[in-house]
Amino acid sequence: MLIVMRMGATDEEVRGVLARLKEFNLEGHLSPGKERVVIGAVGVIGDPDIRAQMGRMSGVDEVIAISRPYKLTGREFQKEDTVIDVGGVKIGDGTMVVMAGPCSIENEEHMVTTARAVAASGAQILRGGAFKPRTSPYAFRGLGEEGLQHLAAAREATGLPVITEVMEARDVELVARYADILQIGTRNMQNFMLLDEVGLARKPVMLKRGLSATIDEWLLAAEYIMAKGNRDVILCERGIRTFETATRNTLDLSAIPVVKRLSHLPIVSDPAHGTGHWYLVDPMARASMAVGADGLMVEVHPNPDHALSDGPQSLTLENFDSLMRSLERVGEAVGHPLAPQPQLAAVAD
Repeated sequence: MLIVMRMGATDEEVRGVLARLKEFNLEGHLSPGKERVVIGAVGVIGDPDIRAQMGRMSGVDEVIAISRPYKLTGREFQKEDTVIDVGGVKIGDGTMVVMAGPCSIENEEHMVTTARAVAASGAQILRGGAFKPRTSPYAFRGLGEEGLQHLAAAREATGLPVITEVMEARDVELVARYADILQIGTRNMQNFMLLDEVGLARKPVMLKRGLSATIDEWLLAAEYIMAKGNRDVILCERGIRTFETATRNTLDLSAIPVVKRLSHLPIVSDPAHGTGHWYLVDPMARASMAVGADGLMVEVHPNPDHALSDGPQSLTLENFDSLMRSLERVGEAVGHPLAPQPQLAAVAD
């Protein structure tokens, strides 16, 4: 249920509506617009007369029922696109942000070398995994806090904000001390305790689509985060599991314009996990830009043949630089340019 306040409604009237919702055991979420305040009511509406009662309150213009299962993530709740500022990098403002770096952080030298290279090529955000969910328990599963320290060193060396995955609710506080964006991986899209915890963290969260998740399920997972008070949520299309075996997953590019129609949240594309092949990253990245993605997640490694994880889908430093030049041309052609970089640290020779 959405409660649209009249133009010029007072703060007292807004507080009155929030208090009344609380009496009905509903939680009110404010969405201040340019002209009006909209209040999203979240919870189980047991009394069918609630809408009529709320509509009679002072300052209320109209009460709208929402038919979709998600509320806070939907366009009905917020018409304007959400724009998230991460260390001076704006995600969702009509430009394309590139998040680049290795799948797994291997050591400090490796992380800093890669960070400096992607920064020199024009990346806006640095990625790197310290906690790695792997299909096999015997595969490399990350360096943990040591990896987070290497990631922080790379941020210090370049000035790029950093994104990294958090896998368990108990680790959110630790990862949030180092990361500028918390990433929720595909396997954890419906780990509801983890979603609740990052919703309390007050750090931007990137939520990857589950392996076989529908778009409604994905948006409802984002709803968990927003319902805890964290409005800075980024969605990431990283491919879904289909019958096709030529690629690791099937990158669902149609999800990008669909999500933009249904939701105000920014959406990022991950062509590396979406295809599993480095040579498909460039064309699918360009296609993602053309259909309106707000960003890209790209895996980059100085020597992919020796990477501890996801080498086959990682770009070399040279291939990443070529990709960035390609994206510049596509962005100019479709009116969707690359985002400016944040203030960079001095790069040593």
